Amino acid sequence: MIAFAALLERLVFTPSRNAKIALLRDYFLHAADPDRGYALAAIAGTLAFPAARPGMLRALAMERVDPELFALSYDYVGDLAETVALIWRPPADRPDASPPGLTEVATALADTPRADLPALLARWLDICDTPTRHALLKLVTGALRVGASARLAKVALAEIADVTADEIEEVWHGLAIPYAPLFAWIDGTAPRPDARDAPVFRPPMLAHPLEGVDLDALAPADWRAEWKWDGIRVQLVRTPGGERLYTRTAEDIGRAFPDILRILQDMAGHVVLDGELLVMRGGAPEPFAQLQRRLNRLAPSAAMLRDLPAGVHLYDILFEDGEDLRALPFDTRRARLESWFARNAPPMLGLSPLIPFGSFAELAGIRAGTRAEGVEGLMLKRADSPYLPGRPRGPWWKWKRDPLTVDAVLMYAQRGHGRRSSFYSDYTFGLWRGMGDTRELVPIGKAYSGITDEELKFLDRWVRHHTIARFGPVREVEKSLVLEIAFDAAQPSTRHKSGVALRFPRIARIRADKPAADVEDIPAFLRATRCVDGP
Repeated sequence: MIAFAALLERLVFTPSRNAKIALLRDYFLHAADPDRGYALAAIAGTLAFPAARPGMLRALAMERVDPELFALSYDYVGDLAETVALIWRPPADRPDASPPGLTEVATALADTPRADLPALLARWLDICDTPTRHALLKLVTGALRVGASARLAKVALAEIADVTADEIEEVWHGLAIPYAPLFAWIDGTAPRPDARDAPVFRPPMLAHPLEGVDLDALAPADWRAEWKWDGIRVQLVRTPGGERLYTRTAEDIGRAFPDILRILQDMAGHVVLDGELLVMRGGAPEPFAQLQRRLNRLAPSAAMLRDLPAGVHLYDILFEDGEDLRALPFDTRRARLESWFARNAPPMLGLSPLIPFGSFAELAGIRAGTRAEGVEGLMLKRADSPYLPGRPRGPWWKWKRDPLTVDAVLMYAQRGHGRRSSFYSDYTFGLWRGMGDTRELVPIGKAYSGITDEELKFLDRWVRHHTIARFGPVREVEKSLVLEIAFDAAQPSTRHKSGVALRFPRIARIRADKPAADVEDIPAFLRATRCVDGP
């Protein structure tokens, strides 16, 4: 644990991406097996210990310190693992023993009965120094928050082996913790793991925003247009080794969508498809808020499966009968996709239609109506483009509809995570509801992006100087500062007090010039955004 703790501490205080990669590369080169495999799993977010819940850690800490002192400390620090690590008081007769190793911790947490975990954790915390204790608790909670992702770790491994991170990505889901075959390949002592029949993830091809591109310089005949649906991008995999449903970031969400997995199970052969996951009713996509209800459930109920049926609009085909089609031009892959679909006709899956157009001016007119169609905008794809992993500039463009904006009043602020953990950087904002004496602000959303570092510092100072109440790591502030919020859509929601939910809210600017009393009310906002089914 000591080497792993040192790695986490250095990652936290290293802002440079390249420097973080260098730290990871050095650790993976020198750490022993299987420690480095468990470290990789922890950084990648695939190492979980469901029996060790945060409440257990909180209860352990309050056995050693005054509960009020713990509450005040947690409020100030804002992170449970860091709070417990700093406030923990070992007994006077502290055991003279070395901290446990990373492998020992991982295997013991997985094998120890839930009832015996508090005593085991307390013993470990007693024999660890503060940095090692902090790393241990981060490992237990599964929230490292050190600014290192699975992708960053894969880049570090790729540099060691002189391969690409995408090559590692393509075998990743066919491997199990602690990734012995992967490290053998990285060390050059074994061949690349064979993922041919495994349901592995293939890195997706992504698009650049069209802003700044001169459409007059492009020939319309060279391009194909598609709808950009308002769901989530997914990859459907059916191989002899099983079925998977992945997000574009390689998260396996099959448990949340057993209805889609059943469709894959009924297919024959080996196929990998690229598409958009949506809630479909009567053949038409529902608003994203309906899909979000499914995304938040690991095991959906029978009623949810009935009332919120999932479907996929298919964009592309990457593999068919084990043949890799990614090097083929888009038009050829599209013809293969249409042929595959005609032969298989899977239920709840459909072809995302191509949009005919003669000029980009005509396409701009189509794009102007996309909000009424319930889509995010358009995609432009070169007819001859192969399917390349990552975000190559040029072959694919996303032409999203223009965002909507609303002025809203800042209501609450919460500490951020990672490098923002010392700032109040997550902001809840609201609009007015009611009239006269019953007029009140109700939250309509939360945002933490869109601001510069200077604006972040300004907002953090403002929050600290205008706090009127505290709720753990959250501060309630005076209702006087207005923020201009950009967002993609507003939808009715029964989950929010305001009755409305915003899609992709972000802070466009700080409106210190505007009085909070002049911010519009909920009914006017609903009319302006055509969210007329709201309260």
